[in-house]
Amino acid sequence: MFIQTESTPNPATLKFLPGQTVLELGTADFPSADAAEKSPLARRIFAVGGVTGVFFGTDFVTVTKAEATDWQHIKPAILGAIMEHYQSGAAVMEGEGATGGGHAEHTGEDGDIVRQIKELLDTRVRPAVAQDGGDITFHGFDRGVVYLHMQGACAGCPSSTLTLKMGIENLLRHYIPEVLEVRPVAA
Repeated sequence: MFIQTESTPNPATLKFLPGQTVLELGTADFPSADAAEKSPLARRIFAVGGVTGVFFGTDFVTVTKAEATDWQHIKPAILGAIMEHYQSGAAVMEGEGATGGGHAEHTGEDGDIVRQIKELLDTRVRPAVAQDGGDITFHGFDRGVVYLHMQGACAGCPSSTLTLKMGIENLLRHYIPEVLEVRPVAA
């Protein structure tokens, strides 16, 4: 098994590509070791010292390290943990755990606007964000403001504010005049 690694815009996060499906559908975010109880793979990765976050996409795993930890010290152990997991034949997730895009339902007079926002996020934004080892979820729309949550490599990334403001906000405002601003939210 050969696992590729890619850097992400977030220097504290690396993207690991095991060459196999990680999640069939959706994403899974583990911002702490405690949150990883439903994932044998995430638990293995957190067992490597210095890991502060794990995120799964359909074909990748992103791992975020502590600031004081050096990639040279933990990257081989993370590669080993991923390889051991796939060789063991264990499931990536136990029970229900994938989020599948995190779409909050929105009804009422803004329903059509919200549907347009979600469609643009799914078709234009999420594929690009996934390339960087992350995901973005819709949390709401209120009085012209779109609330989004960044996950994986995008959470805490120095360029995530720029991505939200200059990229996503400009895209949404271009196609949907009712959108005035995009703001990040914590999970």
